[in-house]
Amino acid sequence: MHNRVHCRFCDKAVSFEFIDLGTSPISNRFLRPDQQNEMEPHFPLRVYVCDHCFLVQLEMFQTPDNIFTEYVYFSSYSQTWLRHMERYADMAVERFGLHKASLVVEIASNDGYLLRYMMDKGIPVLGVEPARNVAEVAMAKGIPTHMDFFGVETARHLVERGVRPDLLIGNNVLAHVPNLNDFVAGMKILLKPGGTITMEFPHLLRMVEGKQFDTIYHEHFSYFSLLTAQRIFAHHGLRIFDIEELPTHGGSLRIYAAHAEEERSPTDRMRALAGLEHEQGWERMETYTTFREQVLRIKLDLLKFLIQAHDEGRSVVGYGAPAKGNTLLNFCGIRPDLLPFTVDISPHKQGMFLPGNRIPIHAPSMIDTVRPDYLLILPWNIQDEIMEQMAHIRAWGGRFVIPVPELRILT
Repeated sequence: MHNRVHCRFCDKAVSFEFIDLGTSPISNRFLRPDQQNEMEPHFPLRVYVCDHCFLVQLEMFQTPDNIFTEYVYFSSYSQTWLRHMERYADMAVERFGLHKASLVVEIASNDGYLLRYMMDKGIPVLGVEPARNVAEVAMAKGIPTHMDFFGVETARHLVERGVRPDLLIGNNVLAHVPNLNDFVAGMKILLKPGGTITMEFPHLLRMVEGKQFDTIYHEHFSYFSLLTAQRIFAHHGLRIFDIEELPTHGGSLRIYAAHAEEERSPTDRMRALAGLEHEQGWERMETYTTFREQVLRIKLDLLKFLIQAHDEGRSVVGYGAPAKGNTLLNFCGIRPDLLPFTVDISPHKQGMFLPGNRIPIHAPSMIDTVRPDYLLILPWNIQDEIMEQMAHIRAWGGRFVIPVPELRILT
């Protein structure tokens, strides 16, 4: 047990530790070459469970301004994610009857990766994005973007401007919100009467089931089961009435919510998932006690593989520079002596260094120059996309390594 913290949602004292991943730097704070001699702040990466509302959460060590004002993650560089969002846009337009008089607002709209699909269909859009460098990319594409963190104050400001969305979207943002109550209360204020909210976030059940500890990092303040999400939304006058289980990010939920005073009957699939979570014990503390040993096994297996490859004179390099990869590498203590470099398709990361371990990031063309024996795929959630892009490494006998949920070597 450690110092008691207070729950981000219900404000009760929380002391039950879900997992302790040691100390780690901010996972998306990459280093420029001229920062190599600078000290990096490291913070505890400890996760707690509230025994009142069962919200899984981290303490906040850095403010959102410090984490998200300048951001290096651009959604448009993953073809898998873009196809996922294109399918979402097609579904949403049909399901909600969106047209040229509708309004779609996306919170944490990044570089406009999703809203462009809505615009192509003639539907008015507005993005809300706090990271200036990312928002400017969206605006350069002609996507209207309001630069600010979302919450009650921003919602009221937008309502005063006449912004009331028919569809309010948030993809992979709910976990990034330190002031959870302010954020959900803001959605209640902004949503048009009769409108719908859809949000996607990693599903706690799938994270535990898939041993996905590397999805834990300081930018993720909370992790949600459906039961806990229902409790939080209901507290702020919103009702979740439908869900979809998605394969993205190792297993995500897409929830559909509306104003609680508007009767929308819960779907069979939502009732079924809520029943499953209750049956599996996600409102009992003992359910949260088995994760630690599983995570330690992943660490030991990966280190054993890298050390053996090194001793046998075989080369291993990385593919990708995702936040999850930084959690994995720093928790395992992997440095350039075992992984000399990684590559990433995003030009915003090339030439930089990973936080903590200082592993350099190159363009994917470096793979062809070095011709490694193994390619360690750090964004394992898009491993099929990467293995297709890098299929040519098989010509020299190169193989792919997937670290989570267990070490796998694929040809």
